[in-house]
Amino acid sequence: MKDKDIHQVMAILKRELHQWEVPIVTELSLARGDPFEILISTLLSLRTKDEVTRTASRRLFQKVRNPKDLLKLSERDIERLIYPVGFYKKKAQVVRSASKELVDRFGGRVPEDLDALLTIKGVGRKTANLVITLAFGKPGICVDTHVHRISNRLGYVATRTPEETEFALRKKLPRQYWMIYNDYLVTYGQNVCKPVSPLCSQCSLEPYCDQRGVTQHR
Repeated sequence: MKDKDIHQVMAILKRELHQWEVPIVTELSLARGDPFEILISTLLSLRTKDEVTRTASRRLFQKVRNPKDLLKLSERDIERLIYPVGFYKKKAQVVRSASKELVDRFGGRVPEDLDALLTIKGVGRKTANLVITLAFGKPGICVDTHVHRISNRLGYVATRTPEETEFALRKKLPRQYWMIYNDYLVTYGQNVCKPVSPLCSQCSLEPYCDQRGVTQHR
């Protein structure tokens, strides 16, 4: 993929994505845009299928609306509400710990600064970038496994880790796409450009894709 092709690639993705559900975190940002819900849902989504995260998030937010509400629950209560997200016992600890930090250090509010978010235990760059873009409308580039994989498959970057991908994209991705890049590539990665045996025969990006690292496809 040539760097100049990014505009056509993003236009194709925008046209294609209407046929699929948006990620749950994006759904929450469109519904209420509550920073706390976006933060907690992102933490729950790590290494968990989106449909599982969607169900768990809805169940949890029927009970809690802010960090103080969540701290009224025991870890066991939280475990029951978020099950069966991946590593639900550990995530119950993480979201409760994060809520306590929000109350103790930030007055019960989610900070809108990337560096401040990264000081919260359990919050990595993916989560922090997603919160500042979806909750606060600030420019950031959220890189998860889908974004990392597809950016490399296309040949737009050549990186080894999601963090390397984020910084490579910060140097070359036009700023107009920073806030939507994650949404577009995550949805496309869940439905077409899958981790194993991607659906290349159905892919509208095929003319632009270098298919780097693809050994088997359909």
